[in-house]
Amino acid sequence: MPSFLQESTQFANALDQLKGKSVLVLGHRRPDGDCIGSQVALTRVLINLGIDAKAVNQDPVPRTLIKFVGDTPFFSPQEVEGNEFVIVTVDCADQKRVGDELSQRFPQVFLNVDHHVSNNDYGEINLVLSNASATGEILAKFFLDCEFTIDSTTADGLYLGIATDTGQFCYGGTNASVFEVCRRLCEYGASPSSVAHELYEREKPGRIQLLQKFLASFRMEYNDRVCIGTIRDSYYEETNTQAEDTEGFVDYARSMEGVEIGVLIEERNENIKGSFRAKDSRYRVDVLAKEFSGGGHACAAGFNVVKSLDDFYPELVNAIGRHLQKTNEK
Repeated sequence: MPSFLQESTQFANALDQLKGKSVLVLGHRRPDGDCIGSQVALTRVLINLGIDAKAVNQDPVPRTLIKFVGDTPFFSPQEVEGNEFVIVTVDCADQKRVGDELSQRFPQVFLNVDHHVSNNDYGEINLVLSNASATGEILAKFFLDCEFTIDSTTADGLYLGIATDTGQFCYGGTNASVFEVCRRLCEYGASPSSVAHELYEREKPGRIQLLQKFLASFRMEYNDRVCIGTIRDSYYEETNTQAEDTEGFVDYARSMEGVEIGVLIEERNENIKGSFRAKDSRYRVDVLAKEFSGGGHACAAGFNVVKSLDDFYPELVNAIGRHLQKTNEK
């Protein structure tokens, strides 16, 4: 199994510096499986090393991911008193991704572990490996290289991160090394079947209704090379759902035959959250997302803007058109 031996040594040295200190492990807003799994796994390893550590996220753990937290100390910002903590971030392309409250309270990041190609190395120590499929893969290899204790909850969290960020092992970053690290995690107690059950076999009727509205909104652009779906603010109340229930919706837009870029845009009180997914890394949707102060991966990226959906849509379409033209010129 290819490892990250040089980076694993840096990681071990960084953790040595955390001994005797109180640590917060922060993840990004609107946490997904890789974020929650990585926060859980790193927090548990730190605690096992005798380090006082807590996982903190600006937003609640999504319903389908709560099981993976187990007995890990996991808190909201309001539950954490004081500011005398050493900060570690996981799966955050930039420091602001942790949310306004946390980024303002804790502007200094000691350790930044991530796999986003758009990461801007905002930490004192930056272990950013953009060739990794997930932050969970990076941490798993660090833990294995350093021979840290991996319990079943930690193994499940790492497997969760890899499984979700590879699209259940369907995305381009999936390779033999990914499968090998997952095999090793199974030896430590990871359960692929239970992870799949929690993620994909607990659908609420309201989420299915929300998906129906999203699918009905599809608009095809640029000779059907781009599929854009929208979620209106009103849809959540109509279907008794929340923003977390759109997780994975953008993949339906990308899955259309002939589509090269799938897009999800969500309306929230005059704000827009957007997600891009591409079938081929040459489309570099992370670069496209930067036009709206976002970022991410070559095939998966996101952004936020303060605009109404109707005003923003033509701007988005024009930006995608320019991006496609630049891509085709290369």
